[in-house]
Amino acid sequence: MLLAAWSFGIAGSAPGEEPSKSHGPLPRIRPADEKTHFVAEGSPRPFVAWGFNYDHDDAGRLIEDYWNTEWETVAADFREMKALGVNVVRVHLQVGRFLETADRPNEENLKTLGRLVTLAEETGLYLDVTGLGCYHKQDVPAWYDALDEAGRWEVQVRFWKEVAQVCRRSDAIFCYDLMNEPVLTGGANNTEWLVGPPLGGKYFVQRITTDARGRSDKEIAKAWVEKLTAAIRSIDDRHMITVGVIPWAQVFNGAKPLFYSPEVGAPLDFASIHFYPKKVPIEESLEVLNVYEVGKPLVIEEIFPLDAGLDETEEFIRRSGTHVDGWVSFYWGKTPEENEKKGDLPGTIIAEWLRRFSNLAGAASD
Repeated sequence: MLLAAWSFGIAGSAPGEEPSKSHGPLPRIRPADEKTHFVAEGSPRPFVAWGFNYDHDDAGRLIEDYWNTEWETVAADFREMKALGVNVVRVHLQVGRFLETADRPNEENLKTLGRLVTLAEETGLYLDVTGLGCYHKQDVPAWYDALDEAGRWEVQVRFWKEVAQVCRRSDAIFCYDLMNEPVLTGGANNTEWLVGPPLGGKYFVQRITTDARGRSDKEIAKAWVEKLTAAIRSIDDRHMITVGVIPWAQVFNGAKPLFYSPEVGAPLDFASIHFYPKKVPIEESLEVLNVYEVGKPLVIEEIFPLDAGLDETEEFIRRSGTHVDGWVSFYWGKTPEENEKKGDLPGTIIAEWLRRFSNLAGAASD
């Protein structure tokens, strides 16, 4: 996909402007018939996902920590993200905030999720709904951690059925992401579901089993993906499903995808990787993307200048357009101006990156 095509996915106000309230209903997004890119329902033109992870605020709070008491903060953040030129917001939902027990949902948070879907519709933003989070260890119910694999997977089925029931009628749903960065057992002695140490106090990586019981990695991953996608499809057969993975080909030379292998990834609508460019020749980072060309659209669901600098990360985005159908960075509840007012180096870097990411969207639509 060429950079010039990005404009088909960048809808709404120009970066930095207050978003318009007069946009029409959002069309549903789906893979094109040829499976090479996304399209909006009723349009043959490519849709490019351009978005932010809205995973926590500047203080490290997850959205569920404050959305019931500080709703206007959430609404204001959505307006700010829209003004920065994005069309997708990735939200992260924890198991323990949506299920009180294995068979009793948290009705208050499900209701607030419905309110968030309405906010997305009103703001003209699509939602990447990422589920099954256990980011804050203190929020993980003891009953959930005590379950074996079979019991845990059944709870995950219940979670996704409840979430899909709330979201199924809205065309503001871009996709369901089954879990953030799932991994397999990692060895016979790993009995913890969460993989540490935590990053910023959060556990972003989670095992889908702690006991292989003689099964291959592909057998386990295939069974898990099929079970959860079938659960969602029993409620909602309209919206896309993916799973955001660590691109092990970036870490280990020659590594092949597990969740996007032909044996495992058939039920998934597009490939989703979390890619932070390295301080290496950009050609090496671009080469890794070839591994994830699996005959489906490809989204870089997380990207930010961590190891590589601002210039290198921007260049990577520009040059990866031949492979990639969407890029999702991060927004932590502070505008570029608010980050600059902090007067520290992190605030300065974040402010500059938000402006660059926004300008990339603006340049693409010129």
